[in-house]
Amino acid sequence: MSRLHKNGIAILDFGSQYTQLIARRIREQHVYSEILPHDVTLDTILEHAPKAIILSGGPSSVYEDSSPKYDESIFDLNIPILGICYGLQLLAHHYGGRVDSASHGEYGFAHLSIENPHTLLESVSDGCQVWMSHMDRVTEVPAGWMVNARSSNGVVAAMSNPSTKRYATQFHPEVAHTVEGETVLNNFLFKIARCEPNWTPGNFIQNQVDRIRARVGDGKVLIGVSGGVDSSVVAALMNKALGKQAIAVLIDHGLLRKNEAIQCVTALKDGLGVNIHQMDESSLFLSQLAGITNPEQKRKIIGTQFIRSFEKIARRFGEIEFLAQGTLYPDVIESGTGKKGGPAAVIKSHHNVGGLPDDMKFKLIEPLRDLFKDEVRNVGRELGLPEALIQRHPFPGPGLAVRIIGEITKERLDCLREADDIYMKILHEEGLYDEIWQAFSVLIPVKTVGVMGDQRTYENLLALRAVTSTDGMTADWFRIPSNVLSKISNRIVNSVKGINRVVYDITSKPPGTIEWE
Repeated sequence: MSRLHKNGIAILDFGSQYTQLIARRIREQHVYSEILPHDVTLDTILEHAPKAIILSGGPSSVYEDSSPKYDESIFDLNIPILGICYGLQLLAHHYGGRVDSASHGEYGFAHLSIENPHTLLESVSDGCQVWMSHMDRVTEVPAGWMVNARSSNGVVAAMSNPSTKRYATQFHPEVAHTVEGETVLNNFLFKIARCEPNWTPGNFIQNQVDRIRARVGDGKVLIGVSGGVDSSVVAALMNKALGKQAIAVLIDHGLLRKNEAIQCVTALKDGLGVNIHQMDESSLFLSQLAGITNPEQKRKIIGTQFIRSFEKIARRFGEIEFLAQGTLYPDVIESGTGKKGGPAAVIKSHHNVGGLPDDMKFKLIEPLRDLFKDEVRNVGRELGLPEALIQRHPFPGPGLAVRIIGEITKERLDCLREADDIYMKILHEEGLYDEIWQAFSVLIPVKTVGVMGDQRTYENLLALRAVTSTDGMTADWFRIPSNVLSKISNRIVNSVKGINRVVYDITSKPPGTIEWE
């Protein structure tokens, strides 16, 4: 393990939905962080030689018999420990304080009343907004500890024992809703733990290159490229690590956007020298999807057929043991297969996670599995990918199959491609594309009455979607100016045969997901 790895932050995951965000916020400050299970042993932690430990939040109560187990000898270490939410309650309980259940918890916004900022809350504004999400609360701090702040509801919001290097917040500094959360984390990282800001995209790349080379050896890797930024970054990364041993394949499953295949292949082959091949499997995919309307079935069919197609294609290149793909952490969460915490609810099975067949013969390589989209883009820039490819909006592996509600046919695909192409071109024309996290069109299996050229029409309904986000875990709908919406609608209705009505989706995530299916 490199020196960079040995001087980072170890995050013990007690089941919080925000655990990965903690790691992400720390990496944004160029400090290496790694998530470890809550029951990790002291010996394992010592192998990582962290500068500090963070205890995540979680849904449990410290008094429950089923509460997560942990190695109590961790608290004998002479390094700083920060507890967040459940982590605060765990520290209070371990050191002899009192944690009680309440008839109602704190959920959502609260404001800090700072009593003693000490180092953790240094430069944090009194009255600043924080994000709470807890039921239990500390009613008596341990001996030798101080209350640093209370919430607007009078609950202990931060406490510490600087002499033992123990610190805790009941609020979540890692979420964007905590306005000065970055200051709190920076105080812990640099003023308390004395970390060095030397974890960068370049270091991530070198780390992954070393890991990939060690795992693959003299073997070959097939890389699944979909046209999106994630798989393109993986292709560039594998090319850097393995050269011609890495064989990138873009399977045209008939569900790509207009001109997408040729644009992606050109950027990777001509721009970076990636060993990439384009294969047309569209007729096979579309035949498998004929008559299928359930979105989970679509994803699983596409996931299975991708593997079967890759297995068939791999035989052209000799013995290939590994398959690399651009899985990101949000894919893992939504598919209910989080790797370091407990089981998560399945929101939707991503074709490259929950949709993979059990009898797959490949061994997976997923170098971006712990990253969010913005981190992937930074890695792509470091690898030299063109900005036009890096800034492309996310595109799901199942492609237009999950943007056509109901049955998938060639006619409906052609209709959606043309409409979506117009939508994207106008966003570029108006200078809005780069302000939006993700924008796309959805073809809905509903026909409406219209009037065109003094004649009655009865054609398809098209929905437009555009959202802002930082990581894809939450999102807000983007406020496209009304004149631009009018321009988009008029051009689509007048140019695309089969669409006579356009609507705009103003649902945020949650409660909706970004994609419709």
